[in-house]
Amino acid sequence: MAGYDTLINECPLLLPQNRQKTVFDGFIMVKDKEFRVRILLPEEKHLRHARLQCSWQLKQVLHGYQHIVKQRLQHCSDLVSFMLEFKSVLEIALRNKHDQQAPPPPQYYAQLIKEIESLGWDKLAYMDAELRTIKLKAEDSAGREHMITIKLKAKSSLINLHSQFLAALESLKEFWDIMDEIDEKTWVLEPEKPARSTTTRRIAIGNNVSINLEVDPRHPKMLPECCFLGADHVVTPLRNKLNTNMHLWSPECTVLQNLKDIVEIDFPSPATHEKSSFSMECGICYAYRLASSIPDQVCDDPRCGQPFHQECLYEWLRGLPSSRQSFNIIFGECPYCSKPITVKMTIKKS
Repeated sequence: MAGYDTLINECPLLLPQNRQKTVFDGFIMVKDKEFRVRILLPEEKHLRHARLQCSWQLKQVLHGYQHIVKQRLQHCSDLVSFMLEFKSVLEIALRNKHDQQAPPPPQYYAQLIKEIESLGWDKLAYMDAELRTIKLKAEDSAGREHMITIKLKAKSSLINLHSQFLAALESLKEFWDIMDEIDEKTWVLEPEKPARSTTTRRIAIGNNVSINLEVDPRHPKMLPECCFLGADHVVTPLRNKLNTNMHLWSPECTVLQNLKDIVEIDFPSPATHEKSSFSMECGICYAYRLASSIPDQVCDDPRCGQPFHQECLYEWLRGLPSSRQSFNIIFGECPYCSKPITVKMTIKKS
């Protein structure tokens, strides 16, 4: 009991949550700051197997000190001695963090304001209260607007960082030109709202037929990774045509133009087709979009051609006694026409 009384004196806001006193929850006070903490002790109350749960603020402060805290937890004889050690470690962590975040000299602020004026205040999108984090707007030579977040240090040059960012934008201009042409002249099925950093596009070719492209930002006009999706009797001729005519790929043309010429695809465009023509619902869950996925498995029978989400079809076939599984591939029958169908469960790139 004396040990518990000592704990109350050292950490009055850390209270037991059960009669056995194996769960403590509350706050500890260090340098006039409160931090939420929860300690779970095993029944024998040995600290070696205890669990320490911290709030996200406390985790930030203790970043880089976790191994010390774990060591103290394993070697202290009781909870009171551990809490004393823990508070000491936390004091050191707070002091070091404060030293690292010492404010820069007055010259830093004067130089920063001068550089912002030189760049133009219209390019400033955000600045935090400490003038350490800044967001700047920038345009590439094609007029596309971009945003850069800069965490400044005492010797940072805002103008140099902005110039480096502009140079990086120009190195990606050709890549964005290629992707913009695809976005403007085809029906992009995935991703729904591509970011500037997204290198993949799944483009509609026809009903339940599409091609997935992954363009290399460093060499955007070279032949990208291509994967045709749809029924085998439809995509096999397209795949063979691309493989046969691959040598005709011209680095002088865009990706879209090369695909039109080599595979002889007339891509449906927003000017000629409605996107709903290609947004077929899954035959199992009756939804088009499942999380971030759209139906990408199609029955190979030309008279059926029903699309399914990969996950839906995989789970459906797994539940049928007539299906056969080999590793992550399931062989079964189409839920609609009972013709043979195969699905391979793969992990998609995020």
